Amino acid sequence: MHAITLILVAIVALEHLYFLYLEMFRWTSPSTLRAFGITAAFAAESKSMAANQGLYNGFLAAGLVWSLLAPPLLQRPLEIFFASCVIVAGIFGGLTVTRRILLIQALPAALCLFSAIAFG
Repeated sequence: MHAITLILVAIVALEHLYFLYLEMFRWTSPSTLRAFGITAAFAAESKSMAANQGLYNGFLAAGLVWSLLAPPLLQRPLEIFFASCVIVAGIFGGLTVTRRILLIQALPAALCLFSAIAFG
């Protein structure tokens, strides 16, 4: 795995582990409310939905970590697949929730995908 790709995959994986943490364990905390631009009432009502969403972010992170630890023949296909999944999720979130998601989620994954293809 090329060093740039490795770094980008690790960044995107860590980002999604952080999303898991926020959505599953810190959803109603004041700092998370500010980060997501939501009210305490909305956070309380959507707590179980956010936890479910956090779990999905954990699966994305797990797949990206798998690509880092996989045998060389599996690394590139795993990077491409999981980076693509993150891009699709980021585009959907950017179109349906807030455009910031395009920058926070989709752009790093797109850089990761480009690197995996270019340097693979």
